Amino acid sequence: MADFVPGLLICLMAVQTIQHDGNRTRTKTNISTVAIPKTFKGRIYKPNHTNQLPALLHPSTNPSLYVDPEDPVTAYTTGILSTWVIPSSYILAMLVGIPSNAYILGFLRVRLRANSMSTVVLYLNLALSDLLLLLSLALRVHYHFNGNNWIFGEISCRLITALFYGNVYCAAQTIACISLKRYLAVVRPFLYRRLTKTTLAMGTCLVVWFLFGAAIVPELLVRQSYQVTQLGITTCHDVLPLEEKSHSPLVLYRLMLVCLGFIVPFLICIYAHVVVVYHLRQSGCDWRPFIRVSTVVFIIFVVCFLPSGILHIAHYIRLFSSGDDRLYGYYRVAVCLCCFHSCLDPFLCLLVSKTATSELQFISLREIPQRQAVRA
Repeated sequence: MADFVPGLLICLMAVQTIQHDGNRTRTKTNISTVAIPKTFKGRIYKPNHTNQLPALLHPSTNPSLYVDPEDPVTAYTTGILSTWVIPSSYILAMLVGIPSNAYILGFLRVRLRANSMSTVVLYLNLALSDLLLLLSLALRVHYHFNGNNWIFGEISCRLITALFYGNVYCAAQTIACISLKRYLAVVRPFLYRRLTKTTLAMGTCLVVWFLFGAAIVPELLVRQSYQVTQLGITTCHDVLPLEEKSHSPLVLYRLMLVCLGFIVPFLICIYAHVVVVYHLRQSGCDWRPFIRVSTVVFIIFVVCFLPSGILHIAHYIRLFSSGDDRLYGYYRVAVCLCCFHSCLDPFLCLLVSKTATSELQFISLREIPQRQAVRA
């Protein structure tokens, strides 16, 4: 599986590159310094010079955006990547992920016991986040197959966009919390034994969902759907008017979202995995099954989340500095890998549960000499 996912990413990026071969000559237009990531840029089309009320007051109306016919948005919205490859990937992730995550929710609920409550709570939180993410893909599948034409209205566009990106970062944060818990159990077992693990796990989940709510509120307050006059479609989140003042407060919000939703969880996972593997190898016992499982989980996390995180940051920098939005298509491909991680999480959960006995045994072995040192 670790070899399949990078190959899929390379193939999808190759398709995106082919789409842009005929669109390399682009007209240069002026753009303000306000930039929003994860979107193509567009300009509000105003046939009259009258003032318009904010879109928030009239979510049912669809204002028009103008885009240059030679901009990458034309190749993206009409090409095979967004109209076939991406929705097909979403369908595959939904077919595998929805039933498996539903099964994991029932499986973990049965295993709720006092001695494993903290671990089960974290995995329940991860399964719920993955399930919400996969369910939010249903309308986006129709949107892409319909030629990137959104027909479900502005309110539903805001909700689907907020749920999609909110749950992507929520899943990454939950995985980081699981990695941190494993780090404490293996590297700091004496401290780990003294913690009120169930209360701490529930508090951690509440913090994650609080950050989830903080992440989706700005998405709900800003218009997401616009008519693109040249293409005859209504896009959802893919094209936004970057020069409008209504979107400028999102700049700081996007930067904070990248840091809290990707950079911090990614650094935690790297540090926790490296230190845990180092201590297991230094223990003098054979912990190879546990190390292999932990390494597989870490590799899948990196492969699924790292491309979207890097492209997100790179797209933001290029959009902010020069108004170049050509990386957005590649970013949308990388986001598909996050969806595949959501459908792989249930299988990883079952795989990790098989090594739980080894982890508890290691905690006990590490705790004995530390107790002796304290008594001395």
